[in-house]
Amino acid sequence: MPYTVGMGAKKQLDGKSERLEARVTPEFKDQLMLACNLSGKSVTDFIVEHLGPAAQEVISEHSQWRLAQQDSEAFVEALLDPKPAGNRLVQAAQHYRKTMGL
Repeated sequence: MPYTVGMGAKKQLDGKSERLEARVTPEFKDQLMLACNLSGKSVTDFIVEHLGPAAQEVISEHSQWRLAQQDSEAFVEALLDPKPAGNRLVQAAQHYRKTMGL
């Protein structure tokens, strides 16, 4: 039967805190407790220290993928439906051609 390990990962919000709980196997609980003892940290401190960066990494990876997808869609849209060149771009192209003798 799995144990419930209280993950008192607390976040101060106007004097209030949030609480997490997880049901884990006895083997996982033993491993977690050993890691906490070896590092000299409470279960709460150990979990907050290690899960915070892991959560941030997942969020970051998702954000990067989403931005990449948005960029790809914008690129394809620009290829399929290009906007006409503005006056400054046309002038720059004419100047380039004249300067390069094209």
